[in-house]
Amino acid sequence: MKRRGFIQNSLFLGIGGMLTKVNVDKDGKQKPILRIVHITDVHIKASDNIPTRAAKYLKKALSANDVDFVLNGGDAIFDASYENVTREMVTEQWAIWDEFISNTDIEVYSCIGNHDPWWKAPTESDVMYGLDYAAKRLKMPHRYYSFDQKGWHFIILDGNQKGTKLDVIQMDWLKNDLGKLPANTPVLIMSHYPILSSTCAWSGGQHGDYKELKSLFFQHKDKVKVCLSGHQHLADEVNYNGVSYFCNGSLSGFWWGDGDQESAGKYYYQQTPPGYAILNLYADGTVENHYNSLETI
Repeated sequence: MKRRGFIQNSLFLGIGGMLTKVNVDKDGKQKPILRIVHITDVHIKASDNIPTRAAKYLKKALSANDVDFVLNGGDAIFDASYENVTREMVTEQWAIWDEFISNTDIEVYSCIGNHDPWWKAPTESDVMYGLDYAAKRLKMPHRYYSFDQKGWHFIILDGNQKGTKLDVIQMDWLKNDLGKLPANTPVLIMSHYPILSSTCAWSGGQHGDYKELKSLFFQHKDKVKVCLSGHQHLADEVNYNGVSYFCNGSLSGFWWGDGDQESAGKYYYQQTPPGYAILNLYADGTVENHYNSLETI
């Protein structure tokens, strides 16, 4: 094999003390080792032809080539948190979600949004009460968890505690999870709420413990590469201390409505159309986040 071809096809990087192969194309350009679809704030319900519209949107999102899995950023169902929500309403919404997400056989990793838990169950011991039931319906192993794929480490957080924070046990778990990773292991963290986002300046919605999280990420700046969120229905990108914070817009846009006086177009929430993101993750820890509008579908 010629030396040039050998370099192009066998480029290696040291990650965590191990040699990790970097895929490159014929021109020597690095290729992603993971391609992920990020959907968030689906807010599915039965009315207004929403299940059909949502299925069409999901099909479009999954039309990208070589998608490895889906990250669902929460608020899967329209709402279980309002005062007037009944058991029957919650049950119906989760059944519609099940039908919606059955449109793909690709693995889906979810986090819990603020609209997913039902807090008005008769008692806290009711099987449908709160976060644990929402996690069960989203097929999550726990309300927060982590997993590994192709050299990347993924952490899914639950910010649905008082003050939009992680509880003490979860924060300790997060510190331990990051601490036990080999040096230079690239990490993507997903929470429903933004940890850092410019949109929080006018819309609120930020993690209440963002200062502690920012400091923790700086301690592990060789690892934490991406923080992914939704909640805002607004799309933006912020880079701080080497971490890319991507807040992507919602699949439901303006909660499936046409919009209001602040909407830049039909279905928009302010200046963000309904959409989804494709993330390309690379072996060297770099990432690309491409937000794709669904306004014309």
